Amino acid sequence: MKILLHHDIARHVRTNRLAFAGLLIVLFMFLMALLAPFLGGDPGEINIAVRLQPPGFNHLLGTDDLGRDVLTRILYAARISLLVGFVAVGISTLIGVCLGALAGYYGRWADAVIMRFVDLMLCFPTFFLILAVIAFLEPSIWNIMIIIGLTSWMGVARLVRAEFLSLRERDFVVAARAIGGSDSRIIFRHILPNALSPVLVSATLGVAGAILTESALSFLGIGVQPPTPSWGNMLMAGKQTLGTAWWLSFFPGMAILLTVLGYNLLGEGVRDAFDPRMRGGK
Repeated sequence: MKILLHHDIARHVRTNRLAFAGLLIVLFMFLMALLAPFLGGDPGEINIAVRLQPPGFNHLLGTDDLGRDVLTRILYAARISLLVGFVAVGISTLIGVCLGALAGYYGRWADAVIMRFVDLMLCFPTFFLILAVIAFLEPSIWNIMIIIGLTSWMGVARLVRAEFLSLRERDFVVAARAIGGSDSRIIFRHILPNALSPVLVSATLGVAGAILTESALSFLGIGVQPPTPSWGNMLMAGKQTLGTAWWLSFFPGMAILLTVLGYNLLGEGVRDAFDPRMRGGK
């Protein structure tokens, strides 16, 4: 049954043009990040003789004010952005799944305590909460990933809780209890695999959100610090010469736009694929 469902989802993504376009964008950006050492040179190599050269044959996307190749820096910045996205979403998903599962399965006081904590966290605007935490810590890529993950798990917890509330009284769960299955076995072996559909959609969309957050923090100067390239700090550097060197802002901005668009399109397609009404209508 699970294999057939996976085939149905894969077929839906292939036949959904927007979702398939998102998948191609995601795969392309991942491939470019993976092959960055082979496609470009040293992202920190300075050559004042070719500073602020427009896009051309020698430098396809031009050079910056220190003569560094913009294409090379964008490729290496893709590695940073994707790393932040995946690690931050991994942290938030792990926390959200664990707390949501506990709240949904045990209910009563566990549900009340966990969901009131979720409500408390949702009272704070996430981005300003991240800014407040980073103000007390050294801005680094690891701190950024951990902080984004620790402040973005609430939606996942709510989704998992709702799924557990719906599934915990199903016949297969009642049967597992009747034969003496432990709570941990019932949660992780029987309920959780059937509750992961919305989590996968949320994680796909969450990567786009994490990349945007990291880019915004780096643009403000409290994210990834130069000379390590990230799309955000490249945008920050490019705004100084926006009138004379448009490519310094345009190409990092397009990289952010395409990557976020790709994950959003893919996430929407996966969400539709998990919807039995959408599969039935195909």
